[in-house]
Amino acid sequence: MTHESFIAYCESLPFAEQVFPFDDNVMTWKIKGKIFAMISTRPEGRYALKCDPEYSAELKEEWMEIEPAWHCNKKYWIQLDLSGSLPDELVRKLIRHSYEEVVRKLPKKIQAELKSKEV
Repeated sequence: MTHESFIAYCESLPFAEQVFPFDDNVMTWKIKGKIFAMISTRPEGRYALKCDPEYSAELKEEWMEIEPAWHCNKKYWIQLDLSGSLPDELVRKLIRHSYEEVVRKLPKKIQAELKSKEV
C-alpha cells in the first residue's frame, strides 16, 4: 500500500477527521476526538494503528512488518512498515479494525448517533 492510499482509506471512513494535534510531522485521524491512526510525515514514515492486544500479538508473530508502535502504548498500538510484503487488503483491514476499536469504546449514545448518520 502506498502512503497516499493509506491516507485515502483513512479519510474514506465515516466521520473520520484528519488533524495535526502534536506538530506538523504527525498526521492523525480521529473519530469523535479519539485517534485511530497516525502517520509520521518524516522520511521514516511510521504508520501506527490501534489494535486489540490479542490480535496485535498474533499479527506481530505472523508479520515482521508489524511491531509495537514507537512512542505509543505498545499494548494497544501497532506500527506498520509499508515497504515490506504486507498485502493492501490486510492494511485496509487493520485500519478498519483500528477505527472500530475506537468506535466500540465510545459512549453508547455517541455510537448510536454515528450509526444513525451513516449512509
